[in-house]
Formats: sequence, C-alpha cells, structure tokens
Amino acid sequence: MSNAYHTSVLLQACIDNLNIQANGIYVDLTFGGGGHSKAILKQLGEKGKLFAFDQDLDAHKNALKDPRFTLIPQNFRYLKNYLRLQGITKVDGILGDLGVSSHQFDEAERGFSIRFEAELDMRMNQESALTAKRIVNEYDSKHLIQIFKEYAEIHNAAKLVGEILDARKEKEISSTNDLKEVIKSCTPKFEEHKYLAKVFQALRIEVNEEMEALKEGLTQCVEILEPGGRLVVISYHSLEDRLVKNIIRAGNVDGIEVKDVIYGTGKKLFKNLTSKPIVPTEEEIIINTRARSAKLRVAEKIID
Repeated sequence: MSNAYHTSVLLQACIDNLNIQANGIYVDLTFGGGGHSKAILKQLGEKGKLFAFDQDLDAHKNALKDPRFTLIPQNFRYLKNYLRLQGITKVDGILGDLGVSSHQFDEAERGFSIRFEAELDMRMNQESALTAKRIVNEYDSKHLIQIFKEYAEIHNAAKLVGEILDARKEKEISSTNDLKEVIKSCTPKFEEHKYLAKVFQALRIEVNEEMEALKEGLTQCVEILEPGGRLVVISYHSLEDRLVKNIIRAGNVDGIEVKDVIYGTGKKLFKNLTSKPIVPTEEEIIINTRARSAKLRVAEKIID
C-alpha cells in the first residue's frame, strides 16, 4: 500500500473511538488507501473480522493481504446486502471517512481537482455512466441551479448557470479549464479558489449521488450495529455533517425524533459521545492540509 495514495485523517482518534474488541466484526465504509483498515487490523485478534467497501477500482490495488480482511468493491450504500452475502448481519463498529481521497484529487485525469486540466469526469466509480461533463452540457437550467444551491450554497447560482447555458450553445464544455473559463465572470475577486472548489464540489456530489448514498448507508448502519457498537464518521462539509448529526441524535437521517410508544418521550438509539466534533490539530493540518475541514463524530448504539 502506498502512503502517497491517501493520508488517513484523524487516524488515532478514529481507532481509539471505535473501541475495538479483539474478536469483533468491523466495517470500513471508505477503504481508499487502506490506512484506517490497516490500523483496525492491528487491534484485532485472530478471530476478528474487517470488511471494507470502496467502489473506486484504483483503491482495490491497495487491498490488504490478511485472512481477517475482505474488500467489497461496492458503494457503502449497499452495506447491508453485501455483508449478508458474507454471512454477516450484525457488526461491532463502523468507520466512515467521507469525501474524496487524496489520490482522486491528485490524479489529474479523474477531473476532481481545479488544479489540473482534465476532462470533466469526477466519477468515483469509473464504470458509472454519469459524468460532470454530461451534467454541465445536458442538465436543464432548473436542475443545474438546484445542484449549485443545494450542494454548494452558491450565492449567484442563476448567473453561473446562465453562463454555462450560453457557452454550451456555442460548443461543448468538456474540460476543467473549459468550465473555469466559462464561469470566470461569476467568480468573486480574491476568492477564486474557494468559489471554484464549491462549484466542483456540487458537480462531484451530483455525479456520485453522494447525499443519497450517505443517507442509505447511515440508515443501514443503525440496523446492523450491535448494541454497544460504535459509529465513527468523519465528514468534510455541512451537508454530510448534518446527516451524521441527525442519525446520532434521532436515529434517522431526517432528524425526526421517534417517540416512545408508552411514555411519549423521545426514543434514543444512540448515545452521543462527541457533544462537539473532534477536529484535527494544527500539526495534522500542516502535514495534511485536506484535513482542515474534517469533523469526527462518534456514537454508541444504546443497549435495549
């Protein structure tokens, strides 16, 4: 496994908060470079098991050779079904490091980064049909505005989409540089990098159905966690963090409190172990700047 593939964020905090039992069963929802998985395996005994998910074919090159480890080449939105195929219905802990891996950002041809000239791709699953290029060239005005407002809180989304629609009448917007040039007039002075990052984030979320996948995955985490099991999740933007907070507080991604049938009070499924999220130290941010926006939340499934 190459350390250059991805630097694991908040590694020790994740491992400490998983409260790993030697013979337990654990899940790494986002395998990536395998840093978190490798650290989990160090804590497991001979009878322990670790299942990891990753839909990115590049990540499979980092698969760990260990009889206790199984890498499942799927999005974690299919968590429950693919664990069942492995004969697993309950687990003792689940770790998720959401967002994009360093590798995906650094591989220019993947089209994730504003730093490189590349085709507008942004697919985490390279076998998926939907790309960022298709979105900017085929989606209608209403749909595009919705994406930029909802997924990136772009304040001038209507103007941004207007520029895209005008430009694509003349020729296809096919590359990252094409898009940056098209929307140049919408980009605030002295905040170009921040604005472009938001635009790219919105497209990436739509391409990969990230919010839908996260909602489905978190919902299944509630079902398959053993009482006393830990849920440990790192999020990188407010949309992700809101869903994680909702699942911890209310046991569902909508944040709707479920009432106890007998007493009428809120029925809690999780004990929140992080009233405030754990964030990286300044030292970690210096080493890995992509850790800057990370927020780690931890919850324990309540024993009935």
